[in-house]
Amino acid sequence: MLPIPLRTFFAARQRSFYVRLYFGLLLLVGLFCYKDYGVSWDEPVDRTNGMVSAKYVGGLVAPEWTSNQAAFTDTPDIHGYRENDHGVLFEMPLAFVDQLIDIRDSRTYYLLRHFAVFLVFVVGVWALYNIGRVRFNSWRLGLLLSTLLVLSPRFFAEAFYNGKDIVFLAFFTMGVYTLVRLLQRPSLARAAVHGVATAAAIDVRILGVLLIALTVGMVGLEVLFGADARARRWQFARALPVFGVVVVVAVIIGWPYLWEAPIDNFLTSLENMKRFRWNGEVIYLGERVSTLALPWHYAPVWIAVTTPVAYIGAFLLGSLATAFAVLRHPIAALRTFEGRLNVLFIGWFALPIVMVIALHSVIYDGWRHLYFVYPALLLVALRGAWALWQQGQRLRWMRPVAVGAAGLAGLEMVYTVGRMVQAHPQEQVYFSFLPGEEADRLFERDYWGLSYRQGLEWVAQHDPAPQLNVMGQNGGLIENNLAIMKPEVRARFRVWQPGQEQEAGKQLYFLGAYRTHPEAYPPSLGGEIYTLKPYGVTALSVLHAW
Repeated sequence: MLPIPLRTFFAARQRSFYVRLYFGLLLLVGLFCYKDYGVSWDEPVDRTNGMVSAKYVGGLVAPEWTSNQAAFTDTPDIHGYRENDHGVLFEMPLAFVDQLIDIRDSRTYYLLRHFAVFLVFVVGVWALYNIGRVRFNSWRLGLLLSTLLVLSPRFFAEAFYNGKDIVFLAFFTMGVYTLVRLLQRPSLARAAVHGVATAAAIDVRILGVLLIALTVGMVGLEVLFGADARARRWQFARALPVFGVVVVVAVIIGWPYLWEAPIDNFLTSLENMKRFRWNGEVIYLGERVSTLALPWHYAPVWIAVTTPVAYIGAFLLGSLATAFAVLRHPIAALRTFEGRLNVLFIGWFALPIVMVIALHSVIYDGWRHLYFVYPALLLVALRGAWALWQQGQRLRWMRPVAVGAAGLAGLEMVYTVGRMVQAHPQEQVYFSFLPGEEADRLFERDYWGLSYRQGLEWVAQHDPAPQLNVMGQNGGLIENNLAIMKPEVRARFRVWQPGQEQEAGKQLYFLGAYRTHPEAYPPSLGGEIYTLKPYGVTALSVLHAW
């Protein structure tokens, strides 16, 4: 029997040890995996976006150094650049690192980039852990929550190459964590930190302005229903203006596009986001559907089929529990800090999805534009699982149900880990419960184009010829994935363009993925000699023609 202070001390040391061990192991996993992934559609463009802003900033701060950088010679000027309104808080520092350490080879750059994306993802996992620790008053449940995110196959894969959606997820989650800290104990320092975190999210993607709405709404709930509301009103009355000023200043500092005309350019960027229209096609439920005419259920269905079943079941349970508590005793539910956080998590998840449906917003490539709501889904899911477990402890007849549900969820997590290891490094084509042939028929598969790297490596390993002639459904994706391969292997490949006359006696390999091409490739392109099928889903075919 230790005195309470000693017990508290040792418990804190235990928590610190296990939390550090957990995140140390997560970083170690990243070190083992970051070299394995290909280069996606967006990465070359994202790199250019960062270079454009870096050139602009460098020209203002260090014009002589900037003029001596050969890479900036071919970099477009920010004025008139088509994508100059994109947030570059992640891309621009990476561009400066690229120039400062003088990266000469594309493979080095993309490996650095992939590890940098993963580091940002780890920060997001850490933020989610802390939100869970506060909400459930348990560091163990906080680590369980983090594990749910890491063991989400598509998110794990994209944590190495998706510099847009995963980076925004991490920054948005950090913004929610700083909001939770502000709500716990309002102060000017916490308001300023939350302002910086909010600005950082906005400077990655302008949709981060949702954090401002969540902040105002949650502060309103704290003032109305929090303990000692009268005393806290003055604290929040002082904190909110500080938050607002810091957000404005930090957003402008972190977004060079705004420097010359902060208000006008910000409004232009916001309007461009509202009016964004990509007139393309996606494969959805077995049909070709225009991105301008997506059904309302497009995002919910994609969420359902790409999220582990146990997570979805627990999320539904948590949503029902929250709705029941609020509707049955709204005042009592909102009187507790945990109850108000439950409302925050539901709003975090539901508000963006409702906006997409109501505004008929264009989204594509699954639901990647809404990835930032996924941590909220996990928080609600853990609330549902924890509520079921607590009921099992109180009611004898519920105990077998709670234990059985926990056992099934644990088995699915183990099964998911096994499937991730087996599918590596193509976890991005994960479907939770659909058989491979059904996924092939109903949905797009490797829309990122990462499987091209594995196909190219297979060709290089199985054909010793000094020159390997390849062409693909998309030549740009072949070029992207050659860029991350070792220089000596890359030098063996020659990319052919459609319609280019084939040289007599030269072998030609055709690589085709299945983004907007759900059907098999015609025999006229050659015989299929290799098929990449992670999770039983056909991600890439390699055809051989003479």
